Amino acid sequence: MKIFTPLYNWTMHWAEHKFAPAILAILTFAESVFFPIPPDVLLAPMVLSKPERAWRLAALTTVSSVIGGVVGYLLGYLLFEPVIQPILIDFNYMDKFNHAMDWFEEYGVWVVFIAGFSPIPYKVFTLSAGFLQMLFIPFLIASTVGRGLRFFLVAGLIKAGGKPMEIKIRESVDLIGWVIVFLIIALYFIIN
Repeated sequence: MKIFTPLYNWTMHWAEHKFAPAILAILTFAESVFFPIPPDVLLAPMVLSKPERAWRLAALTTVSSVIGGVVGYLLGYLLFEPVIQPILIDFNYMDKFNHAMDWFEEYGVWVVFIAGFSPIPYKVFTLSAGFLQMLFIPFLIASTVGRGLRFFLVAGLIKAGGKPMEIKIRESVDLIGWVIVFLIIALYFIIN
């Protein structure tokens, strides 16, 4: 079933739009605070469509993500009990939050770097860091390095792949999409 090809074509069309960088910045900011879709899904096609802008787009994504992370930190620091905790309970995220708290106790500031670089939900760790009143400067450094490494790596790999990579992705997008869906479902059952 080819449901990912039209989605890919739609994304590539919008990746070339003049407002695409602004949308990327907004999506990235939102993902660092509450939004579930990672910015890589827009960053990658934008770099594919305009490889000469790869580093600028990676920098924009990094800065937007860190600003969102700071907002998440402040929300956790200032508004956890009256605002954030009820939302986490309503969306059944308290287990993930408590798991993040355990990781903070074990790994400290390194968990922010790991969450920033990996597909682990960064937003949970920004809220947790604020709630735990983690020192702000180490949080900011770990966020910047982790997110920067991730987004510059994505942009660099896509730019290095160039047109041949774009052709291969276009040919395999449905297979890639279904593999990702399967991995997400498998990861969900492994974690829970």
